[in-house]
Amino acid sequence: MENITLKTASAETKIFINLPFINFREEFLSFTQNGYFDNVVIVTDSNVRAIYGNYFSDYHVIEINPGEESKSLKNVENIYKQIFDYNIDRNGFILGIGGGVVCDITGYVASTYLRGVRFGFVATSLLAQVDASIGGKNGVNFLGYKNIIGTINQPEFVICDSEMLGTLQDKEFRCGLAEIVKSSLAGIKELFTFLENNIDSINKKEKSVLNKIISDTIKFKVSIVEHDEWDKGIRQILNLGHTFAHAIESKTGMSHGEAVSIGICKSAEVSVKLDFFSNMDLERIKSLLNKINLPTITNIDFTDVLTFIMKDKKRNSDYINYVLLKAIGAPLIHKFKIEELKELI
Repeated sequence: MENITLKTASAETKIFINLPFINFREEFLSFTQNGYFDNVVIVTDSNVRAIYGNYFSDYHVIEINPGEESKSLKNVENIYKQIFDYNIDRNGFILGIGGGVVCDITGYVASTYLRGVRFGFVATSLLAQVDASIGGKNGVNFLGYKNIIGTINQPEFVICDSEMLGTLQDKEFRCGLAEIVKSSLAGIKELFTFLENNIDSINKKEKSVLNKIISDTIKFKVSIVEHDEWDKGIRQILNLGHTFAHAIESKTGMSHGEAVSIGICKSAEVSVKLDFFSNMDLERIKSLLNKINLPTITNIDFTDVLTFIMKDKKRNSDYINYVLLKAIGAPLIHKFKIEELKELI
C-alpha cells in the first residue's frame, strides 16, 4: 500500500493506493474515527452495488443510476431528501463508492448539505482513481453543460484499489487511460515514454504496471493542486483536451475518456499549426491513443461545438484559456479569442 497526502490551505486528504477494498469496514472506521453506522450514508450506483454491495450492507445506502445523466440537480435533490430521512447531521459522513459520476455527485452533495458534511471516496474506476476523486472538484451538469454547477472542496480520504479495476468494462478502463495520457502530456514526459513501452502490459491490466501509472498520475495531480487549489493558474494545464472534450460529450453523448482523447489530438493539432509542437510528436500521441483503442478523430464539425465552448467554465468574456503543447510533457496555457480558435479549428 502507498499513502500520499494532499495538503492545501483548506484541508488535507489521505490517498491510499493499492489498499484492498476487502478490508473496507475496518479501514473505513479507522479513517472516519466513527464507529456508528447510523450516522454514515453511502452513495453508489447500481453496477457497483451489484458487485460490492455485500461489503457495505450495514450502512444506509443511496443508489443512483450509472451514467452522466445522473449528474443533475433533480437527482441531487432526491439524494438530499434521502439523507434528510436518514437523519444525517453535521457530524455525519458521506462516502461515495463508485466512478467519476459517483465521486462528482457525492462531493457536491456533501459540500452543500447542511453547509458541509465530511466525505470521502472509494474510487472504483481508473478514471476516478487518477482524476475525478483527486483535487476536490465536485459538480453536476446543467442545461446540457458539463459540471457547470459545483464546488471545490477536498475529501478526507480516497481509497484506490487496483483489484477493483478487474470488474471494469474495457471501454471504462480506456476512459481512465485517456486521463493518464493527458497527465503525461501535461507534465510527466517519462510517463508518456513508459506508456509507449508498456502498452501491452497496460492493456492486460497487469497489476504492477497499473499501480505505477496510477501512482505517478496521482502524485503529479497532487503537486499541481497543492500549488493551485482554486484553478486560477497552473492547475489549468490539467484541462488539456477538455475544452473540446466537454463540448463533444454534451453534443454527442460520447464517453468522457473518448472525448478527452479527441480533445487531446485537437489541442496537439492546433499546437502544430501554431509551430509550437512537432508533427512527429503529434503522430506519437495518435499512435499511443490508437494502441489503447481510443479515438483520435471524429466526424463532428468542430465549429458546431463553439456554442458549448462559449459556456465553458474556462471562458473569460470573449476569451478562453486553451491548453496547447510545446513538447510532450510541456504544456502551454494560451489565451485565445473565441473567433481565433474558430479559425484555427
